[in-house]
Amino acid sequence: MLGRPGDGQDSRGGVAAVDIAAGGARSPRLALTEEELPAYVAEREAGDRPRWVWSDTAAWYPPLLAAGVRVARAHELRLSHAILVRSALVPEPAALRAAVEWDAAQADTDPASAAATLFEVDPAASRHPSAPLGLDAALAEFDRQRAAVAGAGAGAGRLGLLLAAESAGALIAAEMRAAGVPWDAAEHDRLLHEALGPRPPRGGKPAKMLALADEVRAALADPTVSLDSPPKLLRSLRRSGIEVTSTSRWELEEHDHPAVPPLLGYKKLARLLSANGWEWIDEWVRGGRYRPVYVPGGVVTGRWASSGGGALQLPRALRPALRADPGWRLVSADVAQLEPRVLAAMSGDRGMAEAGRGRDLYAGIVDSGVVASRQEAKTALLGAMYGGTRGDSGRLVPRLRRSFPRAMALVDEAAAAGERGGVVSTWLGRSSPPPAPEWRELQARASLPEASGREQDHARRAAREFGRFTRNFVVQGTAAEWALAWLAELRRRLAVLPAADVAAPARASGPVFERHAHLAFFLHDEVIVHAPAERAEAAASAVSEAAVAASRLLFGDSPVDFPLDLRVSERAEKG
Repeated sequence: MLGRPGDGQDSRGGVAAVDIAAGGARSPRLALTEEELPAYVAEREAGDRPRWVWSDTAAWYPPLLAAGVRVARAHELRLSHAILVRSALVPEPAALRAAVEWDAAQADTDPASAAATLFEVDPAASRHPSAPLGLDAALAEFDRQRAAVAGAGAGAGRLGLLLAAESAGALIAAEMRAAGVPWDAAEHDRLLHEALGPRPPRGGKPAKMLALADEVRAALADPTVSLDSPPKLLRSLRRSGIEVTSTSRWELEEHDHPAVPPLLGYKKLARLLSANGWEWIDEWVRGGRYRPVYVPGGVVTGRWASSGGGALQLPRALRPALRADPGWRLVSADVAQLEPRVLAAMSGDRGMAEAGRGRDLYAGIVDSGVVASRQEAKTALLGAMYGGTRGDSGRLVPRLRRSFPRAMALVDEAAAAGERGGVVSTWLGRSSPPPAPEWRELQARASLPEASGREQDHARRAAREFGRFTRNFVVQGTAAEWALAWLAELRRRLAVLPAADVAAPARASGPVFERHAHLAFFLHDEVIVHAPAERAEAAASAVSEAAVAASRLLFGDSPVDFPLDLRVSERAEKG
């Protein structure tokens, strides 16, 4: 275990280390300077390769990587604390909840503006690296966490696996930031020029955006309206007979008006310019590398988020800018229909497993006679997992219930738990947050004899909404666990591949990875490995083998397979 010599976040006097045996016995403390730490870690890694225990991977690991030191295993106390303090598998979490110093530090934003939902960043996990706590505090927290896992009884194995996977993910996030994504800034510039026109002066609009804006203003007969001001644009749209309540794409698409196509085109280009335009290149690309800031466990389901660089929102149109170094290759892989396959494996629904065996799952559902087209199969499954009750989803989901009863029962039961105000858990034991106190107050008021019909309707809608959250939580969260297991196993397999004797080492990837195949990018169900050309096929095999290993680790001998779309190339494809 590593920590600061004294307790408290203000201690900066070097590093303290102690060995912890399986039975809990501890060695005498060892005092190290910051300069001595990399050599000490490297020596231990070359010997007994311990599992390092530390407060925050984002604080401890980057200096080691910069010094050319890679660790094989670690246990991060902060990420593990966040899981254990909420997990329904932990019978007595009071001691963990009292240790508030281990709660993730808040980001420099208003937490009230970032609701913890399936698709937004959890404000408790979107954090800057915290200063490592003292060794005594770390030892006490580690003891609490071991006691919590041991107290989980039959769930201890799964919970321990989740903590190991989460901690491995933190190592991978730090390594991917250190190595960076190989990025061709010239190609990115070319793609922007193709989409937007020549780069404008700072603060100006590109030519193609200006042309579209002129089309919109002409169609609206409003030559001065600002397309970047939603209130002004909304008033202009209504004056032209386009009755909308917002300027969102889905609402605009419902109207047949000559202003709509150029407006949608303008909004698309505006997003590209603001999110990944020329200023993004200036800020995020250096020396042929794009180095995003990943936040493991940044979403309540366990999915990753990004607090810098927008790695999880990169548009497909920019994928050609991902370019391997000379003499290197990109090994890209993504999983087909990860969440539906996870649902089939969790529920043990053999009918759904058979529908996806060795083929596109949606096509398999069509072949089984449940629906008529692949699009209907996709709509039905997404409706089942996300709680779609209207339109095509409402019409098609009942067919899935008849054909795949075990899979549908799992998500229906999760939804029912949420509607009652309960929590649900993923396959390995990450639990959903309970509804807010305001939600419970609303339900309580609606249950009173004097409650109005409006209050009762409001309460029912809120209950259904929380049920939709818990319905998908179990699936999305377990899919995130599968992906973590895939990443961790892939990292382990890549680490044992021999270094390549390349003529042009990937210096920009740092001393740890300049001659080794390494993970460069991750997005929920997709990975990209940067590999020396002579190791590319071995890296591709490692990617495939890791997916099989992840499936066995989580689901044993389940008949569900997780096929990959695997490619080896110099550039990433648009997809």
